[in-house]
Amino acid sequence: MALDLRFPLGLMFAILGAILVAVGIFHPQQTLGFNINLWWGIVLLAFGVVMLLLAMRGKGGAQLKSGVVLENPEHPTR
Repeated sequence: MALDLRFPLGLMFAILGAILVAVGIFHPQQTLGFNINLWWGIVLLAFGVVMLLLAMRGKGGAQLKSGVVLENPEHPTR
């Protein structure tokens, strides 16, 4: 079983991004003329969503390495 870090990282960034977006909306603070919490929250949320989508896409197909199917749940080897 391969370790796929995209799902936990995506979840962490999406949660932190959502928290920063909420803080930016409900308690706006202007830093250098713009709401830094809101903008960085949007960036973190977008990155988290991309990581989650990549993690879901990665779990879908058969895992190939050098042309050999490593894992096929429909046809067990034993």
